[in-house]
Order: sequence, then C-alpha cells, then structure tokens
Amino acid sequence: MKITWYGHSAFRIETQEARILIDPFFSGNPVFPEDKRAEAINGLTHICLTHGHGDHVGDTIAIAQQTDATVIANADLASWLGKRGAEKLDVGNTGGTVHHDGFSMTWVQAFHSSAHVDEDGIAHDLGLPNGLVFHFADGKSLYHMGDTDIFGDMALIEELHKPQIGIVPVGDRFTMGGAVAALACQRFFNFDTAIPCHYGTFPLIDATPDTFVQGMKGHKTAVKVATIGEAFDA
Repeated sequence: MKITWYGHSAFRIETQEARILIDPFFSGNPVFPEDKRAEAINGLTHICLTHGHGDHVGDTIAIAQQTDATVIANADLASWLGKRGAEKLDVGNTGGTVHHDGFSMTWVQAFHSSAHVDEDGIAHDLGLPNGLVFHFADGKSLYHMGDTDIFGDMALIEELHKPQIGIVPVGDRFTMGGAVAALACQRFFNFDTAIPCHYGTFPLIDATPDTFVQGMKGHKTAVKVATIGEAFDA
C-alpha cells in the first residue's frame, strides 16, 4: 500500500486494485502542491469523504467528473453532491459498510459538525460527520478519523475493526489537539503506525504536529510525519 498526504486531511491510498482519494481539498488549500494534481488523480477509482465541510469535500465534484471515480459519502452529503454534478455515488451512514473491488469501507462516528453555507447564506445540513475505516484485500486496515475530538467509543472501533494504520487530526481548535490525539491513540488503539494530519494549513490551527509526536514518544505505535506530496509505503 502506498499513501500520499496532500496537506490538511487529503490523502491518496493506492493498492493493487484501488486508488482512493480521501477528502480532496486541493483548490484553496494553501499547502497543496499544485504540480502534484495530475499525479493525485491519476487512475483514480474512488473518492471517500468524511463530512461536508468545504475543506474536506474540496474538489470532489470536479475530480469525479474528470476521472469517473465513484464518490462514497454519507447519504445526505451524497444527495447534495449529486445535485451539483457528481454522478457515480455510493451512499451509506454511520455503522454501514460498502464493498468495492479490493476493499470495504465502514462509516464510524466522529465528534464534529457537517454543513455547508452557500453564497446566499443558506446552510445545508449534510448529515453526520464520520470517520472512515478501510479493510483492504492486499494491505493493512486503515482508519481515517476525519475531524473529531477523542471519544470513549473509539474503544469499540478498535474492538470491531482493529485498524493497523491511523490517520489522526492533531491541529486543535476544530479537532482534538496533539496531546489529546496522542492519548486517543495510546488508550484506545493498537496502531502499527499513526499519521498526523489537519495541521499547518491555516493560522488558527497548530503549525506542526510536534505536540502529538512528543506525546507519542516511548509508545509502541510508530509516528509517521508525512511530507506533503511524497508517497510512502505502509
């Protein structure tokens, strides 16, 4: 499995059978390397979304139209995307699982919000925020937490899914900060690898993952601080 981080919460997951973008916030993302756009969408099969905020939905519609990738999102968000031009949609909701070539994906809970305010000031409820758990036929299981605080039922996610790779928001202000994220990883999960994200994008959130890295020192879980735009094996 190859993983590439494109800043904020945007990741590409590549296996033998699938090439997945999660939360493709490219346009308007000040840390997204524009020269990596073609590479990011090359051969894309799926786009998976954690929730409806603009810094996560990002360029979903344009990329889906360009690549013919299937968009996997909760039912409310998918309906909203469908009315705006996304055609290939697979829908579900918290607790549900969908199956595609080479992987399954389960929506789990996240403690956050999920809405879109349009240019006229009208707010659209886009369903509940979620984390996403992937089980791959030819790779490790992976949990993208989405935007969330720590919560006790993370223990059930570990019990049910036993994710080996965790993608963890650490930037504070809109998600848990680094110290709490480290506590979540240590108390509730047995990750082989934890990958911090949702930092360094905007001035309001933490510029670095240093607090998380410090909090994980001495723990058996390896912390992978990804370099934006550079793929790595997991």
